[in-house]
Parts: sequence; C-alpha cells; structure tokens
Amino acid sequence: MQPLNLKTALKSEIIDRPNSHRLHLAITMGDPGGIGAEIILKALADPSITENCCITVFGTQSILKKNYQLLQTTGESLADPESLSVVDVPLNKTTLSQITLGQGNQASGKASFAYLEAAIDLTIKGRFQGIVTAPIAKSCWKAAGFNYPGQTEILAQRAGVEKFGMLFVAQSPHTGWTLRTLLATTHIPLCQVSANLTPELMTLKLELLINCLQRDFSIKKPKIIISGLNPHSGEQGHLGTEEKDWLFFWLKTQQKRYKDVELVGLVPPDTMWVKPGKSWFGSQLKFMQTKNTSADNSNTSAIDSGDAYVALYHDQGLIPVKLMAFDQAINTTIGLPFIRTSPDHGTAFDIVGKGIARATSMKTAIKLASKLAYHRLTLG
Repeated sequence: MQPLNLKTALKSEIIDRPNSHRLHLAITMGDPGGIGAEIILKALADPSITENCCITVFGTQSILKKNYQLLQTTGESLADPESLSVVDVPLNKTTLSQITLGQGNQASGKASFAYLEAAIDLTIKGRFQGIVTAPIAKSCWKAAGFNYPGQTEILAQRAGVEKFGMLFVAQSPHTGWTLRTLLATTHIPLCQVSANLTPELMTLKLELLINCLQRDFSIKKPKIIISGLNPHSGEQGHLGTEEKDWLFFWLKTQQKRYKDVELVGLVPPDTMWVKPGKSWFGSQLKFMQTKNTSADNSNTSAIDSGDAYVALYHDQGLIPVKLMAFDQAINTTIGLPFIRTSPDHGTAFDIVGKGIARATSMKTAIKLASKLAYHRLTLG
C-alpha cells in the first residue's frame, strides 16, 4: 500500500470513509529510535486486532520498513509495512538523517512530536475516533524544544481541554478482574506533590473518574477507593497533616455530593493494594494451581474490591500497577473528546532491533481503544 503524506491523507478514501460504520483508529509510531515500530508491526500482524476497527499508522514509512527488514531474522510474525495504511509524516532531510535506531536524540524527539500532532489534527477533524500512542522519550522532546511533561498534556491542549486525567486500566489474566487506577497528580517531583494536591484538583479528578466509569465502562454506581497521602493516612496528624487539615473533610463533602457512588477512604497507602492484589492473582492456592492460565472469578467476588482506585501521586499508584500488570496495563487519557490509549512502558532503546520487544501492551491498548470508542459511538 502506498504511504500517504499529511495533505493527501486529508482527502484519502483510506482514512475518510463517510459511508463506513467501522471504527477508525490512529496509531502514532512514538520515538522512531525506540521500539514503537517493532511493537506496532507485531501487534498488527495479529488479525484479531483489526477485526473491529480500521487502523492507520502515523510515522515514517522508511523507518517502519527498516525495522521490518531488521526483524525478519527473528522469526516473529510481523505486518508488512506495504500492506498497512500509513500516513508518512513529513520530516526534513536533516532530521531524518539524524534518526538512529536504538538511540533517542533531538531529531527523534522532533519526529515523535510531529507524528502525534498529525494524528491529533486528523482526529479533531473527525477522521478517527481514537488515538493509540506508542512510547516517546520526554528527554528527546525537551531536547527538541517541546516542553511538555508528556503526550497527555499536548493531547489535552490541542483538544482544547483543561480537565483531564491519567487512568491506568488492566484486566487480570488470572481472574479476569479489571484494575483501574487514576493518578491525582502525575509527572511532578515528589517534593511538589503536597503543594499541587488541592481540594479543587481532587474534585476535578474525581468528577472525571466518575464520568468515565459511568460513560465508558457502564458502571452506573461505582465503588471508588481513595488513598491517603501520608503513611497510615497521616495517623491523626502525627505522620503528616494533609489528611487532617483537609483531605478527610473533602472526602465527606464528596460522599454527600455523590449519593449513587460509594467513596471509600482515606485508605492507608500501604494497605490499599492488598485487596486489588488478591483480586488480580486470586487466592494463593488458585494462583499456584493455575499459574498463568485463566481462572474463574468465583474467589474474587468476596474480596469486595473497588471499581477504581485513586492514587495521590505517580509512584503511589504506578508501583503496584506495574508490579501486578506490567505487560497488561494501559494508560488512557480521560476527559478528551476522543479516545486515547497508550502502552504503559517506555521506548526501550537498549533492545531495539533485537526482536524481543513484547507487543502485548500495544495489542491491549488497541483493543481497549476500540472497545471504548465503539461504546461512545453507540451512546451517540
């Protein structure tokens, strides 16, 4: 299939199919020096991935081909770039010449930013119902002059959205239970968390989460578990005062506000993840018996886990998420007018070209984007 540049993509019947009822998703290649191309080629080699959606890759066709040729000797199933719908995002010759597989630099930062901007532009124009983003390197964006904490922030800015959040979603391969974790604060230093965590921010994130659970996951009366900030949730001010000063009062106010939502907290951060862990792995005996095979949910129903968890800072939420679900967890940006998902891993420059990058998270990201986008379409 002949690659498209951005101008022809606007007119192409490959992308603009007004008579088609299938979902159309955009996938960005991420940092071209990283594993983005590899996991995309591996994911799209699975025919089940495109059963319910049409996919267009935003990147550089020559780099997709280079990865394809490099990985031929690994024996892995790969989608042929020639058979894919690809928007070949224009890069100047200097930038293209400075991109090296396995390395991140200013040029790769420029390229990954250009891929994302192009996908956002066409999605806002209505060509796509969702975007799946491969990993970028924030340091390369900074080197290229793009001072954004991550892809989430540029997506929100371009979409004209001020209220947004990072929700991590994963389904257990052991029990089928779904873990959903929202971060109240995201990519900021730990020393800045307390100053950035305000009643206004917590209210905004809770509103987004409840709306997402009800709209996108059809959980009409969700149970949401909210963490404390300090060890033992402050222990009445002896281990930190934020809970005593305002967090407990804020929670009581929200409990009165949302009568149809069960808000539980403030749960001490060191114990909040015990029930999710049991729901994820099942009982110790069942986990030992089933190992990595599927199990029924019979032993998880009594655990009484939540429909979603609110962590107050990055590592408080993502250490347990990655411990349980490193290959399954998906980052989805809530609050956008379109669906956005992303694998919850990095660019892995050190393994590029070795054929060992796993596409599990990319596949799951595409499937989740397809599911959520379809749900929104059916709701109108």
